[in-house]
Amino acid sequence: MSIKNIRLEVMQTIEKEIDGYMEKYLIPPEKIWQPTDFLPDAQGENFFDEVHQIREEAKEIGYDLWVVLVGDTITEEALPTYESWLMDVEGIDQHGKNGWSKWVRHWTGEENRHGDVLNKYLYLSGRVNMREIEITTQHMINDGFDIGTANDPYRNFVYTSFQELATNISHKRVGQLAKKQGNGLLGKMCNMIAGDEMRHHLAYREFVKTILKYDPSEMMLAFEDMMRKKIVMPAQFVRESGEAIGTAFENFSNAAQRIGVYTTHDYIDILRKLNAYWEIDKLNDLTDTAKKARDYVMKLPDRMARIADRVAIPEDITRFKWVEANGML
Repeated sequence: MSIKNIRLEVMQTIEKEIDGYMEKYLIPPEKIWQPTDFLPDAQGENFFDEVHQIREEAKEIGYDLWVVLVGDTITEEALPTYESWLMDVEGIDQHGKNGWSKWVRHWTGEENRHGDVLNKYLYLSGRVNMREIEITTQHMINDGFDIGTANDPYRNFVYTSFQELATNISHKRVGQLAKKQGNGLLGKMCNMIAGDEMRHHLAYREFVKTILKYDPSEMMLAFEDMMRKKIVMPAQFVRESGEAIGTAFENFSNAAQRIGVYTTHDYIDILRKLNAYWEIDKLNDLTDTAKKARDYVMKLPDRMARIADRVAIPEDITRFKWVEANGML
């Protein structure tokens, strides 16, 4: 049987249990939080007072934190790209409306709320240039992205397992910093978003763990391949108006590292956690090539840690067109 056919067979096997995964890791629309639960009620008598409070609290947020919050929002708002990418993965049949396509649609429904609530908060805060943010978001969707997975489900599930935990960390830290800077509302919003990302991470890492039972060597090779390529962030192509693709990402990433929202050490820690949960060190029923892949992935965190300590993060703040309203410059 070909590698492609084995992958499809494994996907079909997991698909039989997809309703159970959805019940465990996703929440129905009527029961999960919605953006309006955190934002001022436009039909309420206190709407303008609540907006005023948001604007006052927003004045205390530091520049780099604004940059990271905007970058996170833009990343969330580029959701159409991620859904269309996942729908193209082998074994996910949106035309036949199989269990996998149902999962992707429901996952998308949950993720859609994140950009929605953050975008409205940014608008109400009065502290950012919404038009520049909207231009960047449109560029992000127009430009698409390439995360090095092609349409292989094994590589895509490695990516989503990693990336969902990375976004959990980022949103959680932004929320913690916002709360410290006097913004309890933003803190709560980011904390709730982080909770969603954690549930999604738990689901995708379970998919990989299950695949390791059915097709360990090929799953191991896919894992190694993704780690050699490095897990690139969805915002790798982010750019401001009039700029080339990807020109804003490094500065956005530097801002996140300066304030400790998401660092190289977080990347390494995620890899350690995945190695431990998937029990990579205990995989023995592998081909010779897959065993070499296993050994490479197990040694990688320590190797990366030695390099990470030598990398200097620029201290100078980079000015973004996103964050230039009301004297922020």
